Amino acid sequence: MRTTSVIEISQSALENNIEFIKSTLNENVRLSTVVKGNAYGHGIEYIVPMAEKAGVDHFSVFSTDEARIAKSVCKPDTEIMIMGYVDEEDVDWVLENGISCFVYQTEQLRLFLDRAKATGNKAQIHIELETGMNRTGFNRQQLRKVIPVIKENSDHFHVKGVCTHYAGAESIANHVRVQKQITRFNQGYKFLLLNGIHPEIRHSACSAAAIAYPKTQMDMVRVGILTYGYWPSKETQIHYLHKTKHKLNPLRQIITWRSKVMSLKNVKEGEFVGYGTTYMALEKKKIAVVPLGYSHGFSRSLSNQGRVLINGQRVGVVGMVNMNMATVDVTYVDKVKVGDEVIIIGKQGDNYITVSSFGELSEQVNYELLTRLPSRIKRIIKP
Repeated sequence: MRTTSVIEISQSALENNIEFIKSTLNENVRLSTVVKGNAYGHGIEYIVPMAEKAGVDHFSVFSTDEARIAKSVCKPDTEIMIMGYVDEEDVDWVLENGISCFVYQTEQLRLFLDRAKATGNKAQIHIELETGMNRTGFNRQQLRKVIPVIKENSDHFHVKGVCTHYAGAESIANHVRVQKQITRFNQGYKFLLLNGIHPEIRHSACSAAAIAYPKTQMDMVRVGILTYGYWPSKETQIHYLHKTKHKLNPLRQIITWRSKVMSLKNVKEGEFVGYGTTYMALEKKKIAVVPLGYSHGFSRSLSNQGRVLINGQRVGVVGMVNMNMATVDVTYVDKVKVGDEVIIIGKQGDNYITVSSFGELSEQVNYELLTRLPSRIKRIIKP
């Protein structure tokens, strides 16, 4: 079955990025590749085996549905960690398959304990500490209640780790807040040790923290956006390039998003293009119709300002992006015909369209735009 567009995923680019990430890590720091959000829109079922080929043996997901996909395609010894939601009906599957999970509230911990007792399978847990994100995690008062539960039921719990998450390590504006979080995390870890809880590993760093705050790398890092070839922010990129004196971006974007011209239309001067009156031709125009729209992740906010590549030239979106189609101005592109390749993200000739350029035009960050790419768009793995 053919789709209106296709996403190509580069194995060599992925391996390049993983090699770069590992080069930034302190000695003996383990890498967990984050594949939440359908592997940031790239496809969990594709990225997990590809990353395993690059030497990755630990993956972080958000929820059980993502863990099930990762488990279905990974090697038997590969570890999977759920950082967020586990539904009650999924707990037995999680325990049976040795999936480790963040625990961040007392009721959740007791649910794991009940099912561990009932099934005979130990709960593999990571104790999440509240350090200032104010989202999930145990504060000191809650830890005092949780510690006895874990200690008294050591036959049913395996404390794999202690963890937290930083509230905006990608921005210098959050520097003081992040530093306070680091201090609180270290204090929380010591509190656990003093009370007889000895987690196997400490982990707190995301992509931004691993680069900007190397001391947060600890025993393991949970790296997402860097894996796919993007910086968490321009600040993070500048921080790295300045610190290392490198001039070139070491990351490679791993996807190319392609479509084709489905129709051509000549428009007279003074006529409008598409819905409403947002674009009027001020001269004779040749318009190409591309079969993708906001239902495919090509945001409606790209109307009259988005860009694609056709025949090696950057051309602009004209008129409103609708559900399944966008129209672009190809008046000054030679020999355009139906079926010609359209690059939405990627390289064609000497020109390149990056995901960040979409973000600048649509007010979407890299993360949002990528995770909105529908899973129904066909993915192809390239060397």
